[in-house]
Amino acid sequence: MTAPQPKPGLTEIAPYVGGESEIEGKSHVIKLASNEGALGASPKAVEAYKAAAESMYRYPDGECVRLRRALADFHGIKFENIVCGAGSDEIFGLLCHAYVGPGDETVQGAHAFLMYAIQTRAFGGTPVQVPEKNLHVDVDAMLAAVNERTKIVFVANPNNPTGTYVPADELHRLREELRDDILLVIDSAYAEYMESDDYTAGVDLVEAGDNVVMTRTFSKIYAMGGMRLGFAYCPPAVADVLNRVRHAFNVTSAAQAAGIAALKDQEFVERSREHNRRWLAWTIQQFRGMGLEVPDSYGNFVLVRFPAEDGKNAAAADKFLKEAGIIVRRMGVYGLPDYLRISIGLEDEMRKVADVLGQFVAK
Repeated sequence: MTAPQPKPGLTEIAPYVGGESEIEGKSHVIKLASNEGALGASPKAVEAYKAAAESMYRYPDGECVRLRRALADFHGIKFENIVCGAGSDEIFGLLCHAYVGPGDETVQGAHAFLMYAIQTRAFGGTPVQVPEKNLHVDVDAMLAAVNERTKIVFVANPNNPTGTYVPADELHRLREELRDDILLVIDSAYAEYMESDDYTAGVDLVEAGDNVVMTRTFSKIYAMGGMRLGFAYCPPAVADVLNRVRHAFNVTSAAQAAGIAALKDQEFVERSREHNRRWLAWTIQQFRGMGLEVPDSYGNFVLVRFPAEDGKNAAAADKFLKEAGIIVRRMGVYGLPDYLRISIGLEDEMRKVADVLGQFVAK
């Protein structure tokens, strides 16, 4: 007799591992590993979350009507084309569930967010990773990787973990040169941090045709990662399919209430944006001043390259930081073994990490 067996390929998937939160032997740590909002969530969102506890015995609104109306009003998009989920991650899973099966392929950059490949494999598909140019998505290479098996092309804009972005004209070119039966999924998790004139989060592309989906999250500038809240803006046919395959009550009442309150508190969002603007620039300047390679970043994190030599490499830097009680993110699983990704935290946290890294580089 044998035990029940999962579908072929599932046991070969490397599980996603989030950023660490603890260091053994350290009672207090500085966590800069998960790109969480430095200022935390809006106090108004926190109050809405607490108030929602009074009705936790009730099922949530399975259609997220009030939240979708708030999103439609704020972003100037169509209410009926919004699908809410438990973070962007669930949306990626729903898209792969609906459009990817055995023998199908998805295309993404070589250093793209890991969940694209994980969800592709979970539904029997094969993720195709395309080389990038200087940590930037290469639109020509992505188009060259498309074939008759391609079902979805994933582009994070800006991208995690590289911090780079695809200009609007290049994103439009990618869409124009894709077959109409291929979904282009634009993951705009960090869109709120963007201030470049040549950027689009993707609303215009969604509304221009039938094969573009934009995803957004409340986990980054809204600092609600623990709530698991995101949404997709889709063509009507895609929204219809996602609503057929998603769980009936996939977004909690507390998440919906907190999301609505967070959207209303744009003063707090602007404070978060200004904090990131200031300390991102300061951090890049500090690290470059140490002789470290740091690409320009358009998110709330920096990607830092270390020499390959023993004692000076990324692994040694990570160990040195942990000894000082600082948690950052190793990038080996993203194909970037020489890099650490460091989130932008509070002022004292950024000064501490700069001081400790300065000691590491000088030793």
